[in-house]
Amino acid sequence: MMNNKGNTTREASSFAFAEAQKHIPGGVNSPVRSYKNVDATPPFIASASGSKVTDIDGNEYIDYVATWGPAILGHAHPEVVKAISDAAANGASFGAPTLIETEMAQQIKKMVPSIDLVRMVNSGTEATMSALRLARGYTDRELVIKFEGCYHGHHDSFLIKAGSGALTFGTPDSPGVVKGIGQSTLNAQYNDIETVKQLFEKYSDNIAAVILEPITGNMGVIKPSKEFIQGVRNLCTQYGAVLIFDEVMTGFRVSKGSAQGLLGVTPDLTTFGKIIGGGLPVGAFGGKKEIMEKLAPVGPVYQAGTLSGNPLAMAAGLTTLRILDETEGFYEKIEEKSARLEKGLQDALNETGIPGVINRVGSMFTLFFSNDEAVSSFADVSNCNMAHFNKYFMSALNNGIYLAPSQYEAGFVSIAHSNEDIDQTIDVARKGLKAL
Repeated sequence: MMNNKGNTTREASSFAFAEAQKHIPGGVNSPVRSYKNVDATPPFIASASGSKVTDIDGNEYIDYVATWGPAILGHAHPEVVKAISDAAANGASFGAPTLIETEMAQQIKKMVPSIDLVRMVNSGTEATMSALRLARGYTDRELVIKFEGCYHGHHDSFLIKAGSGALTFGTPDSPGVVKGIGQSTLNAQYNDIETVKQLFEKYSDNIAAVILEPITGNMGVIKPSKEFIQGVRNLCTQYGAVLIFDEVMTGFRVSKGSAQGLLGVTPDLTTFGKIIGGGLPVGAFGGKKEIMEKLAPVGPVYQAGTLSGNPLAMAAGLTTLRILDETEGFYEKIEEKSARLEKGLQDALNETGIPGVINRVGSMFTLFFSNDEAVSSFADVSNCNMAHFNKYFMSALNNGIYLAPSQYEAGFVSIAHSNEDIDQTIDVARKGLKAL
């Protein structure tokens, strides 16, 4: 195993990527993994442990992708690995009720008090899609308000001015989305409550729900103003619309009570994913009893899934949540690590004179290459210097730092990151910034 020192080669990954493209569209099973927008070949990962991932060429990287958020404990945490192994020994899937599904529901409810009932699904997209259908069925209305730059999965209703991967590839309005579905989605501006008010005033009788990332991660990390997030809550209450918090990324990541606990604003429905699977495929949605009881088999809104509540995912996720819940000072410790990284990156920006803004909430962060003093909206993100990001990204990768290959993504710190990891990351960042 080699540790990257600026002369990384990825010959085996290049060969693997060329072979993959013969059999898989674009060579990847999720678009941003292709590294297309940074004009590079993605490293093919062979293994991961703690704060590190290792590619098939033997290059080791300090990892801030964290499987796009779930690895808050670090990779291959021994308790999580044991839980998966023990569950697998009893059978990988039953398609029938199991005790651990109830335990998972109880744990989620304990940590997020706004949840009365919760249903497990298999992905974040499935969770948001199901929550939206439920909101429409509950209100008997059709329209939904979303926010430019927020990504809620690849369901048709959400691929309208979406964030993250869609923005990275410059096609936020995907072909294949039928016109009628597109017309049922209204777009507002994140952190601009007036745009939300205008939509409610115009379409008040037919708005079923507002869905948003309470703290964004899919256009980079942006925290809402108090006026904005409380204003959205107030408007939903006033007009009888369901407020859906998409906490697939922020759930149990920014605090034990998720973003809603940190912000002090209570949604009607919440979607989860990522961390609640402990690294395995998972999703969930839950909320008020009167809304959730509209779901089949209790109510008329249909939703189902053969692998929902899969025992391996439940074992990994429940073990992870219990560690987060029961480890004294867990979130304080990860806050210290994240603050250390933020300060070091800010110092590097100051020393090199490169224009940039660091947004961080808990263990989520984004370094925006922006000339503005603050980045608080989709428009601000759109004005960032993408050429600077691409060069910075490649410098980091070639020096052993594994970041998401897009300015529109968040980075994630895990409890496994050591001070040495963080200091090395800051040194590499300073080198990359100087090169700009």
